Amino acid sequence: MSDANLATRLRLEREARNWTLADLAARSGISRAMLSKIERGEASPTATLLGRLSAAYGLTVSQLFARAEERGQVARAETQPRWQDPETGFVRRSLSPPGAAPLELVWGELPPGGRIAYPAASYRFIADQQLVVIDGSVTIRQADAVFVLRPGDCLRWGPPQDVTFENDGPVLCRYIVAVLRATA
Repeated sequence: MSDANLATRLRLEREARNWTLADLAARSGISRAMLSKIERGEASPTATLLGRLSAAYGLTVSQLFARAEERGQVARAETQPRWQDPETGFVRRSLSPPGAAPLELVWGELPPGGRIAYPAASYRFIADQQLVVIDGSVTIRQADAVFVLRPGDCLRWGPPQDVTFENDGPVLCRYIVAVLRATA
């Protein structure tokens, strides 16, 4: 996915809600100046900022990416929306084809030394979420709980709370996250 497509989609989501940049800043905790830069394509949002923006819009990050890209029923690897965090090098790829299905699959690659924090609000519209490690290892921190996951390990999230992903290992960590959206 291009940064331009993402920037346009973020602006369209805000405008569809008749929000000003100040409204979105208040809802997301991101400064108006940074929001303006992101919407103009002058800055690429980090994973943390995307988590805050998707939460403000009441969407998962996958839904946000799907809206930024037009795809068919099959999501071919070469056309799956791919995004890289400019701060950490984290790579996120939406595996699921677009649509209204409540289940989404996401591929993640967290480089050695990478650390990403998501606020609890990013998870408020998720009914269930599970992460399985493919390669490497990742440490997941939720409040007082710490989970060190290695290949084949699977973690089911508890109630929404702030969460941090950390790769303290020497190799790239690859994982898949299954997200089940809450239904209205």
